Amino acid sequence: MPLPFSQVDVFSGTSTSGNPVAVVHDADGITDEQMAAFARWTNLSETTFLLAPADPAADYRLRIWTPGGELPFAGHPTLGSAHAWLEAGGTPAGEAVVQECGAGLVRVRPVTLPDGGSRLAFAAPPLVRSGPLEPDVLERATRVLRLDTADVLDAAWVDNGPGWLGLRLRDAAAVLALEPDLAAFGDLKIGVVGEHPAADRERLGADVEVRAFVPALGVSEDPVTGSLNASLGQWLAGGVLPERYVAAQGTVLGRRGRVHVERDAEGTVWVAGGTVTTIRGEVTL
Repeated sequence: MPLPFSQVDVFSGTSTSGNPVAVVHDADGITDEQMAAFARWTNLSETTFLLAPADPAADYRLRIWTPGGELPFAGHPTLGSAHAWLEAGGTPAGEAVVQECGAGLVRVRPVTLPDGGSRLAFAAPPLVRSGPLEPDVLERATRVLRLDTADVLDAAWVDNGPGWLGLRLRDAAAVLALEPDLAAFGDLKIGVVGEHPAADRERLGADVEVRAFVPALGVSEDPVTGSLNASLGQWLAGGVLPERYVAAQGTVLGRRGRVHVERDAEGTVWVAGGTVTTIRGEVTL
């Protein structure tokens, strides 16, 4: 039986500049095998399935798949799936949408812009692993990124489910210049961040540059990554970086992703971006 289907571009105001997520609606009858096969077939960084919630506090349940397997949480699928659910007529029980996923309950709220437009923002889930990288992990990460240890200003576990480790480089140019040895990554999932020069930030509409390498999930480089930007914000916002900043991602892939990160007065990090439906239709699995 055909199911409603949406493909949503996330972290961009236009339909082909961010990171697309495939969203299958009313997916309660779909097996794990069918979900995995469809995620491999779409060959996007993530494909999601909207289901009825198991937790009464949630508005819907979301399962998130990469071509290489299922994730407990991911950011751009969270925003894109919330967009698709709302567009299909979903009505949250409270002021925010509450998504149930492998990482627990995640809040998603609209953010009104000065020009009258809006973005969706999710509250970053708690880190499941934080703290400095072990020396052998740092050595392995710098080796596969083809860096010297001296090139890294700081490094930490920033894992909110997928297994992220984060490296801060001297500047955005160093991030953009990376040519990693993807075949040597193994199970590593690495995010890198570097600041743009102050003189370039207004022109670019971004304060930092981010890249995410996840070949173990069947995605060599993710175009724009909500989960990584969330955990980088928990690590750096209000310290090394301002409490509110914009990250550019996807530049070397020909995308123009912009991720809006903000740490609020309660210490919660919110990650926001544009969401645009590019494909609507039905899918038969």
